[in-house]
Amino acid sequence: MNNLMLKMYVNIKNMMDREEGQDLVEYALVVALIAFGATAGMSALAGGINAAFDEVSKLLGSYV
Repeated sequence: MNNLMLKMYVNIKNMMDREEGQDLVEYALVVALIAFGATAGMSALAGGINAAFDEVSKLLGSYV
């Protein structure tokens, strides 16, 4: 019984010491942060573009 407990402890300890998946998680967090920033930037940019098209539309409407 003690031998089985020791093997389980060693296996759990080895799994906790692994760092193989850590890089993947870090890259996923960086990609998520970039996507969030791009989404926020695009919404601000879309507002500016809509305002510019509104001005052009008003100007063209005054000539017609």
